[in-house]
Amino acid sequence: MDTSALITDLIAALGDGSVVTNVEDLEPHLREERGLFVGTSPALTKPRTTQDISEIVKICAAHNVAVVVHGGQTGLVGGGIPDDAVLIDMSRLNKIIEVDPVNLTMTVETGTILADVQAAADEAGAYFPLSLAAEGSCQIGGNLSTNAGGVHVVRYGNARQLVMGLEVVLADGRIWNGLRALRKDNTGYELKELFLGSEGTLGIITKAVLRLYPKLQQKAVAFVGCASFDQALQLLHTAQKRAGDVLMACEAMNKLSVELACKHMEGVTTPLENQHNCYVLLEFGSANTDADLNTVMESTLSDAFENKIIEDAVIAQSETQARAIWNVRESIPPAQKREGGSIKHDVSVPVSKTPEMIAKATELVEVLLPGVRVVAFGHLGDGNIHFNLTQPQDADKQEFLRHWHSTNEKIHDLIETMGGSFSAEHGIGQLKTGEMARLKSDVELDLMRTIKSALDPQNRLNPGKVLPPKN
Repeated sequence: MDTSALITDLIAALGDGSVVTNVEDLEPHLREERGLFVGTSPALTKPRTTQDISEIVKICAAHNVAVVVHGGQTGLVGGGIPDDAVLIDMSRLNKIIEVDPVNLTMTVETGTILADVQAAADEAGAYFPLSLAAEGSCQIGGNLSTNAGGVHVVRYGNARQLVMGLEVVLADGRIWNGLRALRKDNTGYELKELFLGSEGTLGIITKAVLRLYPKLQQKAVAFVGCASFDQALQLLHTAQKRAGDVLMACEAMNKLSVELACKHMEGVTTPLENQHNCYVLLEFGSANTDADLNTVMESTLSDAFENKIIEDAVIAQSETQARAIWNVRESIPPAQKREGGSIKHDVSVPVSKTPEMIAKATELVEVLLPGVRVVAFGHLGDGNIHFNLTQPQDADKQEFLRHWHSTNEKIHDLIETMGGSFSAEHGIGQLKTGEMARLKSDVELDLMRTIKSALDPQNRLNPGKVLPPKN
């Protein structure tokens, strides 16, 4: 690679202040948060427009150099780590282009921070439901390219369900304008679906038309103690029957996960007097100003008490109390970091099989790793559980982490037998390409490779991610 000629061409197209080559400035963009992956790059580019990105892609193609898009750098699978590729920093493409509260759509540039999207919808009297722990720093483009999930999937679906149109820069630099705000458009293949969840390997998403919903006027949040995940599942079923489509979130947490949150995170406490083997966070929400969601929550919990499904429950009486309840759930991942080494699994099974999966996986890892402590929590409402393993007390962290891949394989094999997924919401990146090769069928991989070859025949868009090398 003639790096000097590449840099010269990039500067000529973008301007000197939009091309970063200094090693110290590049370094933070080359390392994954957990230190699992470290990459290399000749330059970081900072485009301001879709046309700038098109020019970057064309220049890199002329120099036979790959490109990797950078959003908020909150990914957990090494999807944004380059291997001698030019980085495209999307942070300057952060405009809210249009909010249409009648059509219930918002058009944005995809470097926009997710929390800013939520705020813009709220200011317009609408609601954008995608919500996750990193929403203050992650960008909507990263959310769409990884098909992010979050806490409200049970009602609104994954990120791909929240998109109506896209603008995308293709591997040859052409720009596809699919920014349609239509609820009915039956004119051929649904092209946007190719790019949603493709992790930047098929095209670079530059703008999106997002689906909004009526602004929520009422909410009810409860924190519930149960004897087991089986009872937690029964509570979910009760809530679905009682609350219907006002059920927005159903998060489940095992005892240890809540204990760690209370132990390590300042100000985090459980609102229940006694400890329980399993906890559930229920949230109801409605755009109906006349809705009485506290009564709906009370009747749901009363039904669950009468049927001996739950042991205790507290309903938030203010926004402050509701925030404190959510804080318990959101504090689990950082708390687990402070407890020591952690082997993680982002898995899903059909909702009805969630308790069985947790029980079988726990039995499996307790044999594989004696003394291991299971931290199981996540989105019970859609079957996505973060089945994480904390090192045994007083164990050597690095020795424990050496079992990461072998443990992953055993857990993923179990998930496969239950009709589940070894990557529910965090994507594949480069962390899980081996599992793609191991667990996806030849037919499925061939179909994916055919699409990749058609859209990116020179393999210049985020190479080495999602698809395993062909043997």
